[in-house]
Amino acid sequence: MSRLSAYLFRMVQDMDILEIYRKAGNDVQAIYRSRLITEILLSLNEGSKTLSQLREITGSTSQAILPKIRKLESGQLIEAKKDGYCLTRLGQIIASRIVDSFMIMGTINKHKCFWSDHCLEVIPSSLLKEIGYLYNSEIISDSNIEIFNVYGTNLKIIKEAEHVFGVSSVVTTEYADSISKKVCEGIPVELVVSSDVAEQLKQEPYVEKINALKDYENFKLMVMDENIRLGLIVTDKCLSLSLYKKDGVTYDITNGIFSFYPTAVGWGKRLFEYYKDRSKVIMI
Repeated sequence: MSRLSAYLFRMVQDMDILEIYRKAGNDVQAIYRSRLITEILLSLNEGSKTLSQLREITGSTSQAILPKIRKLESGQLIEAKKDGYCLTRLGQIIASRIVDSFMIMGTINKHKCFWSDHCLEVIPSSLLKEIGYLYNSEIISDSNIEIFNVYGTNLKIIKEAEHVFGVSSVVTTEYADSISKKVCEGIPVELVVSSDVAEQLKQEPYVEKINALKDYENFKLMVMDENIRLGLIVTDKCLSLSLYKKDGVTYDITNGIFSFYPTAVGWGKRLFEYYKDRSKVIMI
């Protein structure tokens, strides 16, 4: 831990959050209790707005909006300019955190069963705090009609990718063939696997496929000594995330969260980097 990190850790430990709540609670509640104040801050977080635009966005009258604007101005959170009202620097800080809180709550509520039924300890706390980036995602599940829906979707994602980052504790011949084909096409591929998978790759039918890729500079295979309890595929277009069930033992291959939104893909890349930083390259 660096000196700065240690200092920040001690500072957080020394804070009495209940005392802070008692001092700042009224100000926080004043924002969240008022639909109009919240909507004004969220609207201005996207850019300056005139009074008429705020009326249209909030569905409220000028008589209702103006007292809220005056309150926010007195708190130095917004200010009036020629093109309308805008957030001050302080207002930007607060509004961005409001956005984060609603995005996080919205993401959890949208897929509550998925999050509550799976092991989340495999996702670092820094990325759990950014889980709101996954709001624009969908759950894909296997069914009696499409019993390999998740598996097939993952293979399709790999097939259409311009680069592939992956983390896995399982391996199949179909996955191995798909990855081999992308590498041979010149597509950058980086994979982090568990030590168990690394041992499997030394045996048939995988060892021949792996040896065939040893001269490709666009392929990097890494192993992580710690247990891997998720499946992750991140491409230039898509994020696919599968988790172990809450028992931490059973890998849920029948459900996965998928998104084609850049914010979710970026989140997935940061999750991949987290595992990559904790792994080492395998000499093929």
